[in-house]
Amino acid sequence: MREIPAAAARRIAVAAQGFGRLKPASSGRRAVSSVLATTRLLQIDSVAAAVRAHYAPVFSRVGPYDRSALDRAAWSDTARSPRLMVEYWAHEAAFVPVEDWPLLRWRMDRYVHGRWGGAQRVAERHPRLVDDVLDAIRDGGPATARDLEVALDRRRPGPKGPWWDHSDVKVVCEQLFASGVLTVPRRTNFVRVYDLTERVLPPDVAAQRVGEEDAVRRLVDHSAAAMGVATAADLRDYYRLSAAQTTAALADLVDAGRVVPTTVAGWKDPAYRHVDARRPRAVDTAALLCPFDPLIFGRARTERVFDFHYRIEIYTPEAQRRYGYYVFPFLLNDELVARVDLRVDRAAGLLTVPGTFSEDSVDARGRRAEVAAALAGSVRAMAEWLDVDVAVGDRGDLARDLRVAVS
Repeated sequence: MREIPAAAARRIAVAAQGFGRLKPASSGRRAVSSVLATTRLLQIDSVAAAVRAHYAPVFSRVGPYDRSALDRAAWSDTARSPRLMVEYWAHEAAFVPVEDWPLLRWRMDRYVHGRWGGAQRVAERHPRLVDDVLDAIRDGGPATARDLEVALDRRRPGPKGPWWDHSDVKVVCEQLFASGVLTVPRRTNFVRVYDLTERVLPPDVAAQRVGEEDAVRRLVDHSAAAMGVATAADLRDYYRLSAAQTTAALADLVDAGRVVPTTVAGWKDPAYRHVDARRPRAVDTAALLCPFDPLIFGRARTERVFDFHYRIEIYTPEAQRRYGYYVFPFLLNDELVARVDLRVDRAAGLLTVPGTFSEDSVDARGRRAEVAAALAGSVRAMAEWLDVDVAVGDRGDLARDLRVAVS
């Protein structure tokens, strides 16, 4: 059992996520591919307060890049540029590399009757609906749930939306997506378009079967590489695995020398360091992290590694929010030093910064000017990437310093 200081573990974790490396020469497909190869997944979320969650981690690691390159990597497939990633339930809804899709087949098998209980109730009410949906897609091509409602003459009266109050047709589509029969070749206005999986993925990928034990072992290896050093609970959370699955996989990976049992000073639970993890003496980076960035989406891990208690406040009433609606932690080198509430006002062409808050360590170590200058550079870079200007608000102890540094 090897022991390492907490600061060293923090640097390992940040470096494992691709921070502090030389930026790729390309701002297109290669940039997207380099990040996906490191993080192994990009979480998808519907909130677009600043920029959608799957775009932000690439920007955080490589700087301004062509977002359409990510769209093409996910939703386009040509002989010259084959599909690079595909949607599925990984950490949550996420893009994963196409070659990793078979590693989640065991989960698809478990979801054969649906990811939620409502799917079974729909099947009992409409026993032919699954076949009707599949026939409509097979004959008519890729379709949204709304398209299928029209095609099957199952339109519902009254208001409805893509994220709530699912129709029976939508429930069936999601059941078939969860079980791997359908997948998502593209999105329209961020709404899933469904198609038969064998028409979207390469034949060898769609047909590949990987046993659950082997698949989980490979997923835990991926998560260990993406985290650098992590507890069993961290590794389990990355792909939402069970404790039993993770324990068995870790035993095999330790025996194979893929992970090394490690004690981290100040961590209550044992840790595991991936054999390929770098242990840099320093990490040189400055990055705004969206709430669903793989470095921080595990909140318990974020608190343990960075001493940074973080909760998203989207669903908190405005008057009760401490920091803001959509807050990006700010990573400077290997520390989280500030919290930045970011919104894009597209009508006004502005990246607004309603609130900016420093961590206690910033003042305690006399780093306010350093943090404000680095943060200003990251905010300006994001604004340029999104093709908007910057407007800094008044909330937070770092707001004035940021406004001066940005101007």
